Amino acid sequence: MRLKQGSFLWYLYLDKIYCLLSVRNVKALAEYFHILDVHGKNTLNDVLFYHFLHHVTDLKKAQINIVFDMLDWNAVGEIGFEKFYMLVCMLLAHQNHLEGQFMYRHSRPVFDLLDLKGDLRIGAKNFEIYRFLFNIQKQELKDLFHDFDITGDNRLNYQEFKLYTIIYIDKLQKRQKTEEKEKGERKRSLYSKCHIKQIQAERVSWKKMESESTEREH
Repeated sequence: MRLKQGSFLWYLYLDKIYCLLSVRNVKALAEYFHILDVHGKNTLNDVLFYHFLHHVTDLKKAQINIVFDMLDWNAVGEIGFEKFYMLVCMLLAHQNHLEGQFMYRHSRPVFDLLDLKGDLRIGAKNFEIYRFLFNIQKQELKDLFHDFDITGDNRLNYQEFKLYTIIYIDKLQKRQKTEEKEKGERKRSLYSKCHIKQIQAERVSWKKMESESTEREH
């Protein structure tokens, strides 16, 4: 899933730590929502929702319908600004490769969205349907339920899901630190090599100058 370049969402900035929009961006998004709300009901029905996501993302019609059904969990046929805002943050997190950070920072709302039946459990099948929103691969999903389904019922309660997000973000931060360290080491190594080459070039230059000076003296 990708945002279409040049669309309205393309120009919004998502805070990388809290995965939320700034106050200015929220105001701009609210104005955008009211423009989309052609019926003036402070909601978007499934038709308006489809045209919005079709315009700003490369999602297919079936995927858009799946997302709408997830947000419209009480089946009223429309969504308000609160859910619209959460969806936008989710899309921006996906675009900026912050899906894990988003789930960690907003674990309760995400869990509630994925808990379609309202029984305080997330089933593997439900998670499979929506994994494209969080860029979770099939094997990752299998590992998730294998490692964190402590009760062994092939479903995750909130505590199990929250534990997954904590460990996921911890591993991510460690990997990022390792990558930054390796990047720094490569830079230092490259600098050292360049510095050595520069010294060698200067030595050759001085030797050449010294040789030319000696020849002139003779």
